[in-house]
Amino acid sequence: MESSNIAVFADFENVAIGARDAKLDPFRIDVVLQRLLDKGSVIVKRAYADWNRYASSRKPLHEAGFELVEVPHVSYSGKNSADIKLVVDAIDLCHTRHHVGVFAIISGDSDFSPLVGKLRENGRFVIGVGVRESTSGLLVEACDEFIFYDELVKPRRKRKPRGKAQPPKEAQALDLVVDVAEALLRDRGEAVWGSHVKQVLKRKRPDFDETSFGYRGWGDLLEDAARQGRLEVSRDKGSGGYRITAVPD
Repeated sequence: MESSNIAVFADFENVAIGARDAKLDPFRIDVVLQRLLDKGSVIVKRAYADWNRYASSRKPLHEAGFELVEVPHVSYSGKNSADIKLVVDAIDLCHTRHHVGVFAIISGDSDFSPLVGKLRENGRFVIGVGVRESTSGLLVEACDEFIFYDELVKPRRKRKPRGKAQPPKEAQALDLVVDVAEALLRDRGEAVWGSHVKQVLKRKRPDFDETSFGYRGWGDLLEDAARQGRLEVSRDKGSGGYRITAVPD
């Protein structure tokens, strides 16, 4: 999937309850957004719930730029109002915002499978995000790609640098670059250009500037990552650009 504009629709109650039942910490929208930013620019963010029930979640969602759509817990018809409102809004956006090529549906509810099918029928790439234990296999199969929230919050093993120990600021810069490179390599299954890694990193951290971490330039940072054994990097003879081929274990 090429980098694109992404619209995110979150059935918040579903994933909040799923995280609780899976004995995970309260659902964190920030880690989901960071993963989606690997894939493109998130330009629409909406979360649906009866927010009186999830008052403690309002602040982090507001800080992440989400529009909080207030829906009653159960409508007079007996149907889940959040599901209905989310579907209507997603279909409306699909037909009125043609520059949005990717839809991310944050839920594990199989009721969204028809929505996913309709979005794909209209040429949209659909990414699902849900908690593994509470996600329907039907929804997983309906999506072009599915991300399990459990994997995003799973503790990650720290890799030890092979070179000399880095100052804290430089080590922080290397961690940021390695995280992005690893995600892109996993998604694409082939080498990625260093310039693309920086582009994605700037989406995630608009204030990122390698010079503020003690590096003379982007190439200097990549070469240091290679010396430290954090990345496998090669130089393209034609363009002179850097290509990242692997993240060593």
